[in-house]
Amino acid sequence: MSAELISILVLVVVFVIATTRSINMGALAFAAAFGVGELVAGLDADGIFAGFPGDLFVVLVGVTYLFAIGRANGTTDWLVHVAIRLVRGRVALIPWVMFALTGALTAIGAVSPAAVAIVAPIALSFAARYSISPLLMGAMVVHGAQAGGFSPISIYGSIVNGIVEREKLPGSEITLFLASLVVNLVIAGIVFVLFGGLRLWAKGAVTATGTGTATDAGEDRDQDKGADTRLTPARGATLAALVALVVAVLAFDLDAGLTAITLAVLLSACWPQDSRTAVGQIAWPTVLLICGVLTYVGVLNEMGTITWAGEGVSGIGVPLLAAVLLCYIGAVVSAFASSVGIMGALIPLAVPFLAQGEIGAVGMVAALAVSATVVDVSPFSTNGALVLAAAPDVDRERFFRQLMIYGGIVVAVVPAVVWLVMVVPGLG
Repeated sequence: MSAELISILVLVVVFVIATTRSINMGALAFAAAFGVGELVAGLDADGIFAGFPGDLFVVLVGVTYLFAIGRANGTTDWLVHVAIRLVRGRVALIPWVMFALTGALTAIGAVSPAAVAIVAPIALSFAARYSISPLLMGAMVVHGAQAGGFSPISIYGSIVNGIVEREKLPGSEITLFLASLVVNLVIAGIVFVLFGGLRLWAKGAVTATGTGTATDAGEDRDQDKGADTRLTPARGATLAALVALVVAVLAFDLDAGLTAITLAVLLSACWPQDSRTAVGQIAWPTVLLICGVLTYVGVLNEMGTITWAGEGVSGIGVPLLAAVLLCYIGAVVSAFASSVGIMGALIPLAVPFLAQGEIGAVGMVAALAVSATVVDVSPFSTNGALVLAAAPDVDRERFFRQLMIYGGIVVAVVPAVVWLVMVVPGLG
């Protein structure tokens, strides 16, 4: 049995044990990374830790720390109050507002995880207050980020279009952008219907400070009087910190995690009474889970398992079959690893059979790009991990399972659909 196949089977065993024995999957994955890395791949400790996601660790800790302070001093409640005011009490509009906001951020150049890191904590706080499914809200945020993720001036769009140009393949920036936008918009609509969005419409308008229906403006004002909606100095400083985080990430391309943790420390120093419990509210079990699994995926990458699988598929003599298998490999691997890295590896692997002219390059590239990014709602991806970590007042194990099941459905269904819609019609 080859080392690559052994490494894949060990990953399956990790999933089975974690599911049946309620052991933190991240801890199991660290043990598996050590065993497979040392005994099968011949890697030393440096080789094993090469896949440790240090940047994601800092993002998860920094963002959850900053928003834990915001929850403690009432800033997130204040933002929810303002959001309800802006949509005139229509709670059902809020998931779509969050979808549009993250889409706009990525479309103008924000890295997808940075946009999710900014929006998800606010969106999930809103969901907790108004009894909206956290899965619905989290999925709307992530799919919104991917909807705008391939605009011609976006990070993902620039990278994929650059790869296409480098490989001398036919390309269409607008087709790539619209493909991701339409697919994620359709998925968001389906998620909205399936996970309680229509029931939100049935509620009608609610007050800015409660869950009851506001029958008239006077009732709304009366209920507002009982809520603490003042903009205190601590809340003002926290809002300023959130604006600073957005500006630092979008305008100055600073790291979202390092910026967030720096701002959190500054707020803690100024208002220690609000920050005393914030460190304990960082989602440490989630951090362990995500970092452990991604470290093991890094070992797979170091030992060549991912390249081995991709090259095996690209060598198939049937281009249409190879195309759908590459879409599935992109989806499965991207659910655990860097979407950009997977696209950078798979598009060149598709060049040999694209060069034969039997399959349209524009449709194939779009299908690969969508397959590799639409699955980012998985709790093992950066975006899914941020959603999981940002959700307040939830059963995290249950929410993790929901995200994992939903991510699995997306992995199973979407690559086949985009292949059928984008690749098969271009068959020469």
